[in-house]
Amino acid sequence: MSRYGAQFGPDITFLGVGRCDWAEPSTYAGADVVILGAPFDGGTSHRAGTRFGPQYIRQACYLPQDGSRPSLALRVDALGDLKVYDAGDVEMFSGDAERSVRDLQEAVHAVTAAGAIPLVLGGDHTIAWPDHAGVARHLGQGRVSMIHFDAHADTGDTEFGSLVGHGTPMRRLIESGALRGDRFLQIGLRGYWPGPEILAWMAERGIRSYEMTEIVARGLDACLTEAFATATDDCDGVFLSVDIDVCDPGHAPGTGTPEPGGLSARQLLDSVRRVAYELPVVGIDVVEVSPPYDHADITSLLANRVVLEALSGIARRRRDAAGGTAWDPPAAAARRPLTRPRRLRRPTRPIPPAPG
Repeated sequence: MSRYGAQFGPDITFLGVGRCDWAEPSTYAGADVVILGAPFDGGTSHRAGTRFGPQYIRQACYLPQDGSRPSLALRVDALGDLKVYDAGDVEMFSGDAERSVRDLQEAVHAVTAAGAIPLVLGGDHTIAWPDHAGVARHLGQGRVSMIHFDAHADTGDTEFGSLVGHGTPMRRLIESGALRGDRFLQIGLRGYWPGPEILAWMAERGIRSYEMTEIVARGLDACLTEAFATATDDCDGVFLSVDIDVCDPGHAPGTGTPEPGGLSARQLLDSVRRVAYELPVVGIDVVEVSPPYDHADITSLLANRVVLEALSGIARRRRDAAGGTAWDPPAAAARRPLTRPRRLRRPTRPIPPAPG
């Protein structure tokens, strides 16, 4: 199979990184991360449009598409320090959900088997099923935990009579054995779904959900620290799944099922950075960006930065592991300025007086 490229819009890569073909591992030999687009919105239950998410996430930036993004916070350039490639979009047809998720799982498995971290740009949250399953197929059933940022549990049984949908992927993963219920940690749940029957199913399987009421009462950092301990217990890696609607619609309006009262953009970015730096991340997806409902690219810009925070956290984690160092944000900012301060020159002639 030749590289498919972009299914919608111009064939660009994420911020200008190199191209590859997921079906040809030689094109990304030695890669640390391979980006895959999953332009699928056939599983949406309300507002569609996430098929355009990958295109917008790739390009949403005011800086040049030059394959470089130095992080002020982490003092790494993830796109330069890591070998990051973009394989384009997996061909996904919203009218054939079963074929689409099967093909995406093949692509994710191929990337994982080649030794790279798959980073999937959605698409609706249906894709979390093949994303995590593709990683677990290589690393082992039940051996990959999940940190899941979302307003919704996504543990429904069926959606409009179908087992495949953006409200059901986590149930499919747990029922298949790819993901252990007691190693599935949800952050940011709120609102008015699911109902008692689904909540009872979740409780029986040991799923831990940190609802916004608990996050507000205990603090986000405390909840994350507790979740991290569970995610790394008796598992070989962590999958990070970020539904952009975990943020309040004021921070992420361009999504299919907005739910008021969520995290701020700042909280999400800081959380993703912690996950990527502190945990052994083996797969990532960023989903539910729906550009037709966005305003001034607010949601696409946030998703782009979520990707960069994840990549920067991974790059910093690997640098510190190799060098025996530890990330210290205040010390880093004081010790290693990004640019050398310019010396001010004295004027060679007197400055003329102001007119008048």
